[in-house]
Amino acid sequence: MKRLLVLALLAGPAQAQEMASAPGGVLRVLDKLSGVLVDLDLSRGEAKTNGRLSVQLDDCRYPVDDPASDAEAHLTINVSPFVDSVFSGWMVASSPALSALDHPRYDVWVLRCDTPATASP
Repeated sequence: MKRLLVLALLAGPAQAQEMASAPGGVLRVLDKLSGVLVDLDLSRGEAKTNGRLSVQLDDCRYPVDDPASDAEAHLTINVSPFVDSVFSGWMVASSPALSALDHPRYDVWVLRCDTPATASP
């Protein structure tokens, strides 16, 4: 009976990691037609254009306990000449397929957030 109680306590819900917002992040863009890869270094709130693609980094978060590990970024992506965004949501660096940009020409994924572990000296 004691074993069951111990197992039940150990199998409880996992605690969520504490996340911190970074001042910016790095995204990678692939143009599937030309095969060109471009890394975009963005500050929070900044948008950059690459060809017809415009990517805005709304927020970039990382685990406080392990800043060099996984990154999560909230992105707003537009493709001109369309007015509405083709993607608006969170992307996770370790699982880009969970919430991916579904576009015939472009792929975008998160590489990392700018954290104390990745800051330049």
